Amino acid sequence: MTSSAPHLPSVDIIIPHFKRRDMLERCLDSLAETLYPEMGIIVVDNGGKQAGLVFMVKRYRNARLVRLEENRGYAGGCNEGLKHSDADYVVFMNDDTRHDPLWLDRLVSAALEDERTGALQPKILSLKAFEKGKQVFDYAGAAGGMIDRLGYPWALGRTFSAIEMDQGQYDNGREIFWASGVAMFVNRSLAEGLGGFDGDFFMQMEEIDLSWRMKLAGYSIRSVPSSIVLHEGGASLPGGSADKIRFNHRNNISMLMKNLGGARLLWVLPIRFLLEFAAALFYLTQFPGSLKKSGAVWRAISENIRQIPPIIKKRRAVQKMRRIRDSVIFRDSPLTLLFRY
Repeated sequence: MTSSAPHLPSVDIIIPHFKRRDMLERCLDSLAETLYPEMGIIVVDNGGKQAGLVFMVKRYRNARLVRLEENRGYAGGCNEGLKHSDADYVVFMNDDTRHDPLWLDRLVSAALEDERTGALQPKILSLKAFEKGKQVFDYAGAAGGMIDRLGYPWALGRTFSAIEMDQGQYDNGREIFWASGVAMFVNRSLAEGLGGFDGDFFMQMEEIDLSWRMKLAGYSIRSVPSSIVLHEGGASLPGGSADKIRFNHRNNISMLMKNLGGARLLWVLPIRFLLEFAAALFYLTQFPGSLKKSGAVWRAISENIRQIPPIIKKRRAVQKMRRIRDSVIFRDSPLTLLFRY
């Protein structure tokens, strides 16, 4: 007698990890409660070389450890994990997360509804607020990533400075622009075909860049609010740190230069460089650390200028595989949310 049970796609959870072993252990404990049966876990030790880490990871079902000699950041760590996966889907995940037991079942079900699915994002709530009995969206992705026409990212449930309570206002899944790297569910073969994350980003906005390339190739990015992940936030870089400011400003401009079509880039890029200069001046008013914060923006601008030749090379590859026009991608995007909040 043959079984009539449907084939379940395999999913690997890829977790880049750096130093905070206690945080990783909490994440793995939570994943152990996930009910989806065809799940593997790939932990990428990002140059931490922690003693005993391999034995800790082996305690968990279908979990394995990949070691890197140096810290390649979130982007490089995820790319290494991707090389070691042959699953149907992968989830790029932060190690400061906790998970509803059915979070992965619901993502897989949503992916199977549409063969053009590039990436999916669960509803991401604040772990710290949840532990206090509150349902508050997490800053890093919230209910789904969006972007305005000047290239500034925001999210449903979160803008530049405001974070909303979760009252079910985004509980209908919808097309979004980008899926958060907190828990980014992607088609593995598509991610590989697009080259994975841009390793030069190191961290910050790499998931937006990959989502954008998926959209250009004609794939969809959607939210799945019935899947819930809790995120602590600020584990890698605290909000407002000079390094985080540098990565955000540098990678955002690099992303625009790679992915925008030529006509749109001609008018967006000059405006954005003017706004970058304005941001550098604004940070001079932000105490403490005003000089470091302002200097981080100037450093980002300088790095963008020095990296123009390799960015142009990447741009040619991205534009060559483009299938969708900017007018379609930005059809529902506002001009900018920068001055509204």
